[in-house]
Amino acid sequence: MDILTAIMLGIVQGLTEFLPISSSGHLELVKVILGDQSLPKESLLMTIVLHGATALSTVVVFRKDIYEIFQGLFEFKKNEAFYFSLKIITSMIPAVFVGLFLEDFISQLFHQNILLVGVMLWITAALLYLANRSQVAKKKLSLKSAFNIGVIQAIAIVPGISRSGATIALGVLLGIDKSKAARFSFLMVIPLIFGSIFKSFLEIGNNPTQINSLTMIVGFTAAFATGIISCKWMIEWVKNSKLWYFSIYCMIVGTVAIIYEFL
Repeated sequence: MDILTAIMLGIVQGLTEFLPISSSGHLELVKVILGDQSLPKESLLMTIVLHGATALSTVVVFRKDIYEIFQGLFEFKKNEAFYFSLKIITSMIPAVFVGLFLEDFISQLFHQNILLVGVMLWITAALLYLANRSQVAKKKLSLKSAFNIGVIQAIAIVPGISRSGATIALGVLLGIDKSKAARFSFLMVIPLIFGSIFKSFLEIGNNPTQINSLTMIVGFTAAFATGIISCKWMIEWVKNSKLWYFSIYCMIVGTVAIIYEFL
C-alpha cells in the first residue's frame, strides 16, 4: 500500500465515520462498479489503525464530556455520570450481540447486493428527513430510549444504513434534544470501536501483515484530522437542522443504485 492510498483511505474513513451517508453502503457500491480487483487490498492492520484514529478523534472532540463522566464515576455515587454510563452500556447490548453472533451472516446476505443497499440508503434518507422536520423537544434520555437507539445502531451493520444518521435520527424522533442526541450517538460508539479494534487484534493472531510504518502513520494522521473536522461539522449540522442535505444525498445515491441494478 502506497502513501497516497493510505491518505485516501484515511480521509474516507474520517468522513464516513461521522457523516450520515453509510460508509459500508458506499463501499459495496464501489466494489460493484469498479470490481473487487480494482480496490486496494487494505490489510486488517491498516483497518485497525484507521478505526483507532477516528475513535481517538471522537475522544478529542468530546474530551470534556468524557472527563466529566469519569470524574463523576470515581465519586462512586449514583450521580448523572453514573446514569449516563449506564445508558451507554445499555445501548451497547444489541450491537455486541449482533457483532458476536450475526455480523458474518448479515455481511454475506448483503455482499454486493446493490438493490438492497439502495433500499437501505432510502431508509436512511427517510430517517434523516423525518428527524430534520421533527419539532424541538427536550425529553431526557431514558434507559429505554438508550436501548432503542442501541437496537438501531445494531441494525446499522447493514450496508446502506448509516450508524450516525440512524442513531441521531431516532434520538431526535424520540424527543431528545438534537445536540444531546448527537452527543450520545458519538459517545455510545467509542467503547464499541475500541472493542472492535481489540477483536481485530485477536483475529490477526499469528498472521501479521507487513505494512510500512510511514504508511500507517500517514493513514492514521489523515483519518484523525478528517475525523475531528467531520465530527464537529456533524454536530453543527444537527444543531442547525441541516440533516436534509444528507437525506437528499442518500436518496440520490440510493436511486442510482436501484436503477443500476435493473440496467
